[in-house]
Amino acid sequence: MLKDLRVFNTLTKQKDLFEPINPPYVGMYVCGPTVYSDVHLGNVRTFISFDIIYRYLQFLGYKVRYVRNITDVGHLENDADEGEDKIAKKAKLENLEPMEIVQRYTNGFHNVLNQFNTLPPSIEPAATGHIIEQINMTKRLLENDLAYEVNGSVYFDVHKYNERHNYGKLSGRVLEDLMASERELDRQDEKRNKVDFALWKKASPEHIMRWESPWGFGFPGWHLECSVMSTKYLGESFDIHGGGMDLKFPHHECEIAQSVGSYGADPAKYWLHSNMLTVNGQKMSKSLNNSFLPEQLFTGDHPLLEEPYSPMTVRFFMLQSHYSSTLDFSNDALKAAKKGYKKLMNGLNVLKKLTYQDDQSIALNEKVIKQVQTLCDNCYRAMNDDFNTALTIGHLFNLLKKINSIHNGSLLYAELGRETFDRLRDTYTTFIYDVLGLIEETPQNFETLINSYLDVYREAKQKREFDKVDKIRADFKSQGLIIKDMKNEISWAYEE
Repeated sequence: MLKDLRVFNTLTKQKDLFEPINPPYVGMYVCGPTVYSDVHLGNVRTFISFDIIYRYLQFLGYKVRYVRNITDVGHLENDADEGEDKIAKKAKLENLEPMEIVQRYTNGFHNVLNQFNTLPPSIEPAATGHIIEQINMTKRLLENDLAYEVNGSVYFDVHKYNERHNYGKLSGRVLEDLMASERELDRQDEKRNKVDFALWKKASPEHIMRWESPWGFGFPGWHLECSVMSTKYLGESFDIHGGGMDLKFPHHECEIAQSVGSYGADPAKYWLHSNMLTVNGQKMSKSLNNSFLPEQLFTGDHPLLEEPYSPMTVRFFMLQSHYSSTLDFSNDALKAAKKGYKKLMNGLNVLKKLTYQDDQSIALNEKVIKQVQTLCDNCYRAMNDDFNTALTIGHLFNLLKKINSIHNGSLLYAELGRETFDRLRDTYTTFIYDVLGLIEETPQNFETLINSYLDVYREAKQKREFDKVDKIRADFKSQGLIIKDMKNEISWAYEE
């Protein structure tokens, strides 16, 4: 199975066979957040997508070093080379030190991702902790005649770079078209060409975040920090570089140019990009008042939400679409995801109760065995097809039908055989927990409370106290649960 993984590589514009540079080791860098505000849902989708990729690579046996940065300086307004630093601006507004802003929103970012059950990265470097390395890369680009200094700022010379390389090969942008559109704007500044981008910016007197450099006091460019931190921890060439689709140009394009200009090689072999979120068919944005913070989803406190949705419901919802596809938020879609998530969890609860029972008098059912083995294989095939979680979930639902058939007695253990039963159980469990990262959402002491309540229900039935029976059923329903009266037992399930 290891050799079957194919990923859509934005650089080659096709699905490529995944072959790590130095197997079994895999280096993966993902652009993290700029920590000046609460993390928004579009960010969350990106980090859940790469959490799945991280999990699956580990599941296949790769030893993954996952680096995800924190941008805490250099990201200016409108992703431009002029204007205020986003973090410094927020610090002024709140009369706080910039690092207080950074710490507050870094903590918030971690708390949100913990709620969505994402694994922490192997390394989480911050831009301000790598100023010396950023100065050194700027020096190297100056020495290689691919950068120039103007009035204490240093810019990357895109036109010079493009004489020997291809600026635009990731995003498909053509330099001549970019330069033509910039000429039409007819704006003048200190750059040789408008398409050039800042490696180091001179700090104005009022600029809070500044460091001493060979060119005077200043701060690093936004694109530079990712080139520095990725190559510092993963080497000059590594396996996977990821991020949101909105970063493909100019951010990732500039990263490639910086690394090629510094080391003579592309930084990453595979470039993976997650797509954006829409709401009821419209782009998610603050101006349209249709953007959600994760906390608003959890509480339901938003005019567009009909009810609250739990973190695992939202995670499951995001996994129902391929990471590179646009994903549309709606109440109907979230309610369907809630139902689907609970179906999978009910399957896990059923599996916990199933213990293989051998019966030599019953022959193996080769047809059913083949069906189950194929469904298990299909879970791998789906994930090996560019981490297709949507297809994987479909195969898990088909496995769930077999699990329920065993539970209700229409499929006997002995018909499957121990080996196939064990594989069914292990595949269903490990793909839900280890690959998809879904967990059961229950209150503390949940099982104890439920079992005690079921004892009361069982006793009320025996005494024919039907008013009490109806009351307990209603109480369960109010909590999104149902009581299942079966021939040999009384149990519970999530209401689907």
